[in-house]
Amino acid sequence: MTTQGAYLRKEGETVVVRVEDTTRIQVPLHTLSGVVCFGQVMMSPQLMAACAEKDVFVSFLSEHGRFWARVQGAVSGNVLLRREQYRRADDEEQTAAIARAVVIAKGANSRTVLLRSARDRPESPGAEALREGGDTIAKLLDRLRLPQPLDSVRGIEGSVAREYFARFAHLVAVDDECFRFTGRSRRPPLDPLNALLSFVYTLLVHDVTGALEAVGLDPAVGYLHRDRPGRPGLALDLMEEFRPHIADRLVLSLINRRQAQPKGFTTSESGAVTMDDETRKTVLVEYQKRKQEEIRHPFIDETVAVGLLPHVQALLLARYLRGELDAYPAFVWK
Repeated sequence: MTTQGAYLRKEGETVVVRVEDTTRIQVPLHTLSGVVCFGQVMMSPQLMAACAEKDVFVSFLSEHGRFWARVQGAVSGNVLLRREQYRRADDEEQTAAIARAVVIAKGANSRTVLLRSARDRPESPGAEALREGGDTIAKLLDRLRLPQPLDSVRGIEGSVAREYFARFAHLVAVDDECFRFTGRSRRPPLDPLNALLSFVYTLLVHDVTGALEAVGLDPAVGYLHRDRPGRPGLALDLMEEFRPHIADRLVLSLINRRQAQPKGFTTSESGAVTMDDETRKTVLVEYQKRKQEEIRHPFIDETVAVGLLPHVQALLLARYLRGELDAYPAFVWK
């Protein structure tokens, strides 16, 4: 919900959105998997309680996408699963094994994005650079064929990310100075493309966090990302698998199809770039559409909606931690 001044309340088994005493929309509560409120958006305590009871995850973010807070009900899940999650996190060899699987998936998915673009636009000036980037990432991933110490795994992940974003500008098909990519910038994003990436990453981490909590895992205790107060380390771990396929491709699509326009961004005196309401709504609508697309999951060999991928991976990670799988099968896009 991005409309400033909106008030969400429970009416029967539905969610009613009112703005200035006018009902804008009314939707069944059971159809929602999460609610994200941006800026000055309020919610009744009764609706918060209903969302918590029905595992509808509620997050409050600033108008520009900075995380503020989450509403969460009673913690669910088997305490033995969380204890095992914590034990693995305290074992560097076990931590390195999970981190290695995540980095391999991230690298493979990043490489696929580069190579698909080079194949789709073989005559573009950047096609050769994209193919070279794919080859470099493949060589980096070769170093992960055998188990590596945790610091080495993290180092390779950083190299993969640098190589990927070094070629990212060639994925932008429109010739517009506004969307020229010169490097990743965060907190704050310093150009429109980075503003889009940061915003979609925020949405994605919200979904991954909800999926982990739904299966009983602690989103804060990860393996690839170091523990830090207030940071959902495990959610950031799993998100690495989905960044290229879900988030990056969505942002590139918005730009290349000119659904995102230069006029939809403003630059503050500090240099921070933000989106206007119309652009933010466009991103949210397209994000929901992307989540409804279907894909054949490479491990379970079933067709699932893209929006359910975080839930599938959370379940697979829980099965691995319980000893039901020999290794964690991270998501690799094919």
